[in-house]
Amino acid sequence: MELAALAKTRLMSMTEASCIFCKIVSREINTEFIAETNNTLAFRDIAPLANVHLLVIPKEHHRDVVELANNAPEILSEVLSTATDLAKKFTAGSFKLQFNTGAEAGQTVFHAHAHVLSDSAKDGS
Repeated sequence: MELAALAKTRLMSMTEASCIFCKIVSREINTEFIAETNNTLAFRDIAPLANVHLLVIPKEHHRDVVELANNAPEILSEVLSTATDLAKKFTAGSFKLQFNTGAEAGQTVFHAHAHVLSDSAKDGS
């Protein structure tokens, strides 16, 4: 293996090892899931910014949505599908689907994830 490839592999491993979402995927951190597919997990945000604030993450580590789109577009599609299904289930119909990419854009966890946000929760959810 080339030195550059080895360095990238080690950096990725260190990043994944310290990634809170990777720890959730591996069940190192106990989390109540509201949905799970072959490639995604969904759960409520621990610091909600709206009445409904859900997170949908790919199980594979990708730093942000751009990296996810470039490396695994089929998983991005599954993230979007899961997020849309959850929006239908938990909101009264109006919602925001948001990806923050980069620290200056508000990304605080560097593992791609979609925010499903709405101030109008569906009755009973």
